[in-house]
Amino acid sequence: MRFWHDSLQSLEPYLAHYGYPLLFLVIFIESFGIPAPGQTLLIASAVLAVHGKLDITLVLVTAFFAAVSGDSLGYWIGLKGGHRLILRVGRYVGVGAQEVRRMQEKFARYGGWFVTFARFFEVLRQVNGIVSGTAEMPFRRFLLFNASGALLWVSLWGLGTFRLGRHLRMYEQYFDEASLYFIVALVVVLVLLLIWFVNHHRRGRQR
Repeated sequence: MRFWHDSLQSLEPYLAHYGYPLLFLVIFIESFGIPAPGQTLLIASAVLAVHGKLDITLVLVTAFFAAVSGDSLGYWIGLKGGHRLILRVGRYVGVGAQEVRRMQEKFARYGGWFVTFARFFEVLRQVNGIVSGTAEMPFRRFLLFNASGALLWVSLWGLGTFRLGRHLRMYEQYFDEASLYFIVALVVVLVLLLIWFVNHHRRGRQR
């Protein structure tokens, strides 16, 4: 809790002053390969929206279009230069034209899943579009999965944070800080139990 409180305090002046353009810029540049705290800024913006300092609808729309357009730029970077770069650098690590063709074939089959869920993982979020362009995934197909992934990502970290924050604010008068820590610990325990149950059930099915 202290970490998020400190993070929000450090980001709040910038968000209050630059607002949606800053949110768009950071997520946009993160989406085509440049490391940037896009996800952190989205969460911080949603928290500020809980307190009425930003509009949650504009936060979600801004983040969605920044993610889609940034990934699309990364796609064109990969399409125009990624293939040649891999062939040029790959010869030093045993990657040639044949390996690139195999990557393209596998991407044609499973690339949709990669594009949709890559945004939820660090590093993959930055190289998602570039890899798709390098693999020469059809742009319309890429755009469909790219938009789907961005919508899920914005819904989870933007709208989800906002709704959770609104819910906690409704009951904050009944809880002191110690009670809030207890709730967070309880949620963590429940998540760990759920993960254990899923893994245990999966092992049982594999037997």
